[in-house]
Amino acid sequence: MLGPVILAASRSDTMRRIVSAAPVTKPVVNRFIPGETVDQVIPIVEELTRSGLEVTLDVVGEDITEVAQSHAARDAYLQLIGRLEELGLGETVEMSVKLSMFGQALEGGHELALANVRPVVEAAAAIGTTVTLDAEDHTTLDSMFAIHEELRRDFPQTGCVIQAYLFRTEADARRLAAAGSRVRIVKGAYKEPAEVAYQDKAEIDKAYVRIMKILMEGEGYPMIGSHDPRLIAIGQELARQAGRKLDEYEFQMLYGIRSEEHLRLAAEGHRMRVYTAYGTDWYGYFMRRLAEKPANLLFFLRSMITKN
Repeated sequence: MLGPVILAASRSDTMRRIVSAAPVTKPVVNRFIPGETVDQVIPIVEELTRSGLEVTLDVVGEDITEVAQSHAARDAYLQLIGRLEELGLGETVEMSVKLSMFGQALEGGHELALANVRPVVEAAAAIGTTVTLDAEDHTTLDSMFAIHEELRRDFPQTGCVIQAYLFRTEADARRLAAAGSRVRIVKGAYKEPAEVAYQDKAEIDKAYVRIMKILMEGEGYPMIGSHDPRLIAIGQELARQAGRKLDEYEFQMLYGIRSEEHLRLAAEGHRMRVYTAYGTDWYGYFMRRLAEKPANLLFFLRSMITKN
């Protein structure tokens, strides 16, 4: 029941100031966001890839209010791509982007976001990697899918994310499970109304399994974004039933959560990608991580109580 409360707090400027000012916040944030700059996150990326893991990098900061900020977001990703090229990491590191960070919510936002993200996708392709468009709240999805379709005309490896808790997602999955597509399925981490989304965890889990089955039986490349051991096991079985080889799908988990499971899956021969965020505007991302799992919230509260 705390999840919706935390998600509401993620949009509150007052809560942002309170949480940001708490002395224990930064050490806890570092569990999920290992750096604020490219230079700080690159050693983490190198450590992960040496361990047999793959990575997707997210420069956090979706709540922008000015066009100049959208251009800064574009440039931050271009800087990141430059560093990945220097280090020869294009084959194991991709990027995840939120179109709101590229100006989607501003006036003329659809065209602005497309104009900003296109050079990022182009630069990523030039070094042998790709970009996945993250899903945000349900009001943004038609625009996101339209931009995804447009980008795939020139860069067919561009991925997108679908969210199991939305009623629309099974139909989206059927449409997207085509040859050459790359689709990440997650449960969903935004506060959505009952008119558009399942509210019960059991119903969300059932929808997740149905959608995994659609993706595994399709012709695209499924990316299973989950920390749930049961869903991971079901995903493995669905892949087996669909006749998929280990390199024809992958698992994705967040940096800082179930790290031993990352290594276990990789050791079994699975492609295992670690979603790693960095940047200074970490608040919204951090609060969604707390909302997704009670254990994350308890970890944070225990730190606040025991560390003065």
